[in-house]
Amino acid sequence: MGAPAFPAPADLRHWPLAELQAAAAAAWPGMALQVVDEIDSTNTELMRRARAGDEAPTVLVAERQTAGRGRLGRQWHSEAGASLTFSIGVPLQPANWAGLSLAVGLSLAESLHPTIGLKWPNDLWWRDRKLGGILIETLGTGAPRRAIVGVGINVGAPPPSAPELRTPATSLHEAVGPVQAPDVLLQVLPPLLRALAAFEQQGFAPLRERFHTRDVLRGRAVQLADGAQGSALGVDGEGVLWVQTAAGVHSIASGEVSVRPRAG
Repeated sequence: MGAPAFPAPADLRHWPLAELQAAAAAAWPGMALQVVDEIDSTNTELMRRARAGDEAPTVLVAERQTAGRGRLGRQWHSEAGASLTFSIGVPLQPANWAGLSLAVGLSLAESLHPTIGLKWPNDLWWRDRKLGGILIETLGTGAPRRAIVGVGINVGAPPPSAPELRTPATSLHEAVGPVQAPDVLLQVLPPLLRALAAFEQQGFAPLRERFHTRDVLRGRAVQLADGAQGSALGVDGEGVLWVQTAAGVHSIASGEVSVRPRAG
């Protein structure tokens, strides 16, 4: 595959690597965990490895990303100490892939704090500000396919407002108090790996009611990407968002449009 896409790791002694590795392997047998100082994108790197034939289940963590990516091609800002960014590469063979980003978000929110909500289809919110995001990519056409689950969470001071950000940012320091990225990873990773395994077997449907308790759009006025306005009704058993508009009820599948609370 050529030279690694990242420089040699810097001093990472503040990461409890042995504890993290043991926790990851206990939740997903055979899981490898790697922490690097800097990389372009953890998702991009795991996609590169997958295309080169690396099929090992892997958690790749980066203290800093220079070209982090969010949904719809948006940039994800990531700085050492201020954020937790990692990707999980695993083979998955669910009967239905619909709702995977919602299942991932639910696991993260439940691990972090009762006040953290979920904005369909892939954001963690706290008090109507963005705390984190999820980017899921897949590779292959057979079964199982390679799933790359990317997670970015603001831990320290949130990044400065950027033109492409429609929602103000917040951080775990604001939402739950002083925390450090290594401790947050140790808290969220094992249940997230178990959630991925459960999703492969059961899909999103068993999680629907739990998602509803954290759904920040449900019952609120929203605006769709095409300009239509309505009221969010919640999601169905496949994670499809339903919106009541003047023209009737619209069903919106993940990836088709962006949905945000309407101003005013």
